[in-house]
Amino acid sequence: MIVALTITKFRGFTTPFAFIGMAVLRLPLWLNKKCRFWKLMGSGKDAQVDLAPDYKHWAILTAWDNRIACDNFYRDSFVIKWFGFFGIESFTILLNPLSSHGLWSKREPFKVEKTGKNYTGKIAVITRAAIKFNKLNEFRQNIKRAADAMRVAPGFILSAGVGENPFFDQATFSIWESAESMKAYAYQSHDHSDVIKLTRERKWYKEELFARFSIVDSWGTLNGVSIES
Repeated sequence: MIVALTITKFRGFTTPFAFIGMAVLRLPLWLNKKCRFWKLMGSGKDAQVDLAPDYKHWAILTAWDNRIACDNFYRDSFVIKWFGFFGIESFTILLNPLSSHGLWSKREPFKVEKTGKNYTGKIAVITRAAIKFNKLNEFRQNIKRAADAMRVAPGFILSAGVGENPFFDQATFSIWESAESMKAYAYQSHDHSDVIKLTRERKWYKEELFARFSIVDSWGTLNGVSIES
């Protein structure tokens, strides 16, 4: 399986077309039978994890059975052309799922292939949570310290905060030099491990997902930052 994530920064005066796109682009995605899973999403300010909504950055996540179907979509689709026409900066990354646990909109979106067990390169991570309404304030009060700790953690490369809506359905995308650096942050960072503990104790989420990926390809920049796959 190939999972593709594109984050695009729209020109300020074209942001109304970003909102329009979140509505009209659902139809061609729904009609594309080769697309196994898709989400149109907004982003945090400057595409970061813990901040208020940013009406300039928007994202599309898609999943495909193979690279050919993905490449055809990125070459020919009205969806990508819409993002490209209105965008002034765009970052796209293609991923291969190594592990995935949990649900997204009551589905298991990522098909894991066993061939990736011995992968040793850069790691991409997607964590996604549907936050309970009565737990939103607790979540927001605690998530910033985990995000701050991530951005200074050894091996951290890049992160972005996206989601179907700016408050209750949130996803974090991050890239790490290795699985070891990602695990060190996840389990040894006091702020992150404490937030994870609170997540379990306080039952903040009604649905959650954690997935790891190898990086197949990437192009473009996010806030001026690019990566080498």
